[in-house]
Amino acid sequence: MQQSRQWEEIQEAAQYLREAWQGLSPQIGLVLGSGLGDLAEQVTDAIAIPYHQIPHFPVSTVGGHEGKFVAGRLEGKPVVVMQGRIHYYEGYPMTKVVFPIYVMKSLGIGTLIITNAAGGMNRSFRPGDLMLINDHINMTGAHPLIGVNHPELGPRFPDMSEAYDREYRKLAQRLGEQMEADDERKTCRLREGVYCGISGPSYMTPSELTMLARLGGDAVGMSTVGEVIAARHCGLKVLGISCITDMAIGEELEALTHEQVVEVANRTKPVFQSLVRSFIRELPL
Repeated sequence: MQQSRQWEEIQEAAQYLREAWQGLSPQIGLVLGSGLGDLAEQVTDAIAIPYHQIPHFPVSTVGGHEGKFVAGRLEGKPVVVMQGRIHYYEGYPMTKVVFPIYVMKSLGIGTLIITNAAGGMNRSFRPGDLMLINDHINMTGAHPLIGVNHPELGPRFPDMSEAYDREYRKLAQRLGEQMEADDERKTCRLREGVYCGISGPSYMTPSELTMLARLGGDAVGMSTVGEVIAARHCGLKVLGISCITDMAIGEELEALTHEQVVEVANRTKPVFQSLVRSFIRELPL
């Protein structure tokens, strides 16, 4: 997509949503990954718009992704929620995958909370853990900023030295430690690590997973990195959270299905939702 046309389409999509939401101006954006979309149901005064109704908007085609934009309030703060995301492996160019991020920026958000379901490569992890993303490795083979840069979106060479905001991580860690202390069954475990983004849609081979772990990856998934690059490009501060749905250790790899991923994410939802809501509640705007 030509960058000049991309800018026009972003503005047209944002204007459609402003009118549909009667001028609501969200401050926080959320992207909900596989099996985690139920948090959108907790938004109050909610107005939901299916992606296919929004001009120029890509449509999610993956199970576990509702494909709706929901605006309203969560913990009393104005939010816009992507209930389901767009993936590169669905056949969209990376510029379309990140299109919703720029639309949310145009609507007024300054903070992006981005989530995903991921395989754990760190041997200390276990399914059901949550991982704060402190960095990522882009193994998708694509980049959302290739092409002519439009200065209205962001700088030609955006800095990625702190892609995932350090102060946001500190706040989330403090909240996670409190949750662990309050969890009598000790089912709540918040970890921190590096997310490896791959293109998918196939799961990785044992040798590929061994390589990623040796490169420094703690978790692997098929999303997030392009969206975070775009978010930093347009000046958003980012908190990233992975739900560890399975163990992706090369030497011990077992067969995996998308249904299994969604099932573990569903079991983890209460802890995930509690952490995100606590973060939004404590977040200074």
